[in-house]
Amino acid sequence: MPLKNIITVPDPLLKSISKPVDKINNEIKILINDMFETMYNAPGIGLAAVQIGIPLRVVVIDISKGDKKKPYFFVNPNIVWRSDKTSTYEEGCLSIPNQFAEIERPESCRVEYLDLNNQKKEIEASGLLSTCIQHEIDHLNGILFIDYLSKLKKNMIIKKVTKNNKSEKIVV
Repeated sequence: MPLKNIITVPDPLLKSISKPVDKINNEIKILINDMFETMYNAPGIGLAAVQIGIPLRVVVIDISKGDKKKPYFFVNPNIVWRSDKTSTYEEGCLSIPNQFAEIERPESCRVEYLDLNNQKKEIEASGLLSTCIQHEIDHLNGILFIDYLSKLKKNMIIKKVTKNNKSEKIVV
């Protein structure tokens, strides 16, 4: 399973809306495995397919700590309920490297998705898992966590990432 390249801002693909998966087949299962490997290697706790240049509605998440993994994957996820109560977490993103900001989101959510057998499932999540699910589903809708910040803060972060990307590519 090869590692995939993670695209970063300001790549316009990150602002696109991902397409639904018609059917979970072997290709999608391979994609999910590649996404987990890429996410763990990065290292991160969530990854949307669009972040590796594949605009399909597929998300992988693992918020576990240490060696005991608890992976989640969601195909065609759809948030069907959000709590009125909110919580704030410092969020980061593999597509916006080394940048973090406090983001307020609903504390809990309920998500419908497809499992590997193309069966509709539902999960209710709270805390960090809820935040991570909402963050990754935002990716599928062309929304980045920096879109919740002021225009000034957002532009500063994009400039920093763009500058860092250019300096990393210069070979002397």
